[in-house]
Amino acid sequence: MNFLAGDIGGTNGHVALVRAATDGRPDGIETLAYRVFTCADFPSLTAMLQTFIVAEVREPVSHCVLACAGQAMGDEVVNDNLAWPVRSDILRATLGLAEVALLNDFEALAYAIEGPLAASGRHLCGPSVRGLGPSLVVGPGTGLGAAVYVPGSPHAAVFATEAGQMDFAPHSLRERAVLAWLAPEGGYVPVERIVSGPGLLTLYEALCSIDGELPTLATPRAVTTAAAAQADPYAMEAVDVFCAALGSFTGNLAMTTMPTGGIFLAGGFLSSMFDLLARSAFEERFLHGRSVRALLAEVPVWVTEHGSHGVQGAARWYMHHRALSGVAPTTGASP
Repeated sequence: MNFLAGDIGGTNGHVALVRAATDGRPDGIETLAYRVFTCADFPSLTAMLQTFIVAEVREPVSHCVLACAGQAMGDEVVNDNLAWPVRSDILRATLGLAEVALLNDFEALAYAIEGPLAASGRHLCGPSVRGLGPSLVVGPGTGLGAAVYVPGSPHAAVFATEAGQMDFAPHSLRERAVLAWLAPEGGYVPVERIVSGPGLLTLYEALCSIDGELPTLATPRAVTTAAAAQADPYAMEAVDVFCAALGSFTGNLAMTTMPTGGIFLAGGFLSSMFDLLARSAFEERFLHGRSVRALLAEVPVWVTEHGSHGVQGAARWYMHHRALSGVAPTTGASP
């Protein structure tokens, strides 16, 4: 059976027509068509999927699985970073689909760990081979996502999180100044306000403002480009703070899960700044201190492109749940 699989983020939507592979390929998925769309180009998710269907689908499909930034609650995805509301009941009615299954986007990435995702990364720190324990997928993009993969027999377990909504904990005096700039009266500041693509730009603007300077860069890409060229001291500092904060955040998650199976920092954003990340304080902040340092030093960390992995993982999740229940699920509950 052919079905639609999508990975819908705050910036891009990856959509594919897939089916179960019959040739024994390791990931178990055969991709018949695949496209990447810019979410801002469409008034709704329905319009994006309809564009794909018209262009790529030659025979009617009745099933669809969508990995979305956020959490599926009933027919709706709850999230602050998507370009438009996502409701499975509306998609079913307007596209004539029998079933639309929803799950978290990083949950889908975790399902891709035993597929091509794990083999595609660049080693950042820690051991160069995976252990036998859990794995962790973390990714700053439009927001900040994370999910845990726990190997098991006959099936692995995957747990989605909203770790990006955890409180930001400053480490340095400069980070405390940034936090005060973001919340001068105190209050909640989520980690993704700083550790994300928009967060990098926020860091740059905050550091400029704290020192009484006017920011001259207007996009996260401009900040990373200026930092790589050593053309703007505040861009360089913003990248340094970003990478260090990402290290602390990832280390905190690692202390709760002990992912000796590896940590995969996913997304084109991090891949594009890999050299800056490798030279940063990420590893030092990831390792934390005292006795836990020896434990975290045994955790391997890679950086991998997001690419089509989310689509592949969503398709694997869908087929796994169909195999367990015989019917397509309607929400993103893990096994």
